[in-house]
Amino acid sequence: MNKFGNIYLSWRKGPGSSRHLVGVIKNNATNGVSFQYLPENKIQSAKEDGFQCYTEFPNSKKKYNENVLEIFKQRLFRSERTDYKSFLEFWNIDEKYKDDTLYLLAHTQGLVPTDNFEFLADFKVTKDLQFVSDIAGLTYSNVPTDSLKIGDEIVWKKSPSEFDKYQVDLYTLSGVFLGHIKKIHSKIFYDKRALGLKLKTISIEKNGTLKRAFIRINN
Repeated sequence: MNKFGNIYLSWRKGPGSSRHLVGVIKNNATNGVSFQYLPENKIQSAKEDGFQCYTEFPNSKKKYNENVLEIFKQRLFRSERTDYKSFLEFWNIDEKYKDDTLYLLAHTQGLVPTDNFEFLADFKVTKDLQFVSDIAGLTYSNVPTDSLKIGDEIVWKKSPSEFDKYQVDLYTLSGVFLGHIKKIHSKIFYDKRALGLKLKTISIEKNGTLKRAFIRINN
């Protein structure tokens, strides 16, 4: 089972916009699962960008301890769907975790087409580490569509900056710059055991240039 710490709630104004970390889901063995927003000074820039609190969690100063998973579970693919098996395969999820809401949020990012929230897990380096993410900043890279195809390996390079001390840049094998690893997901690359991490392209969306690319990250 892949290990992860907290799951961070991310929000952005729209595709191509900067991601803001606005909240955190914690799983405590004693108190269960809780959700709360990050301190006001941490989410101020998000508010200036148009961020509004999650509908079911309207108070940015409150710590929520009840029905957290039940509410966020509504974002997940329903197991009754005929294509549910394909959904699990895409996100590389073993069927034994198909009813584990926290695990599913961590591994699927809770992505839905109706809003710009994402759930980004702080994964840990383990022998069997494997999860799926998508490349950040691809919109601004203007990468030609023939630069990347499904199955291609991707080169990563740590590139800490004043904006993100855990920044990781991504390149094709031929040296074409693609973008970055998403915030929080990038932290794992700074672990001293991360040297063997491998990245492979599993899905691509094109429209003149590369618009979106999902990658599988494994140890």
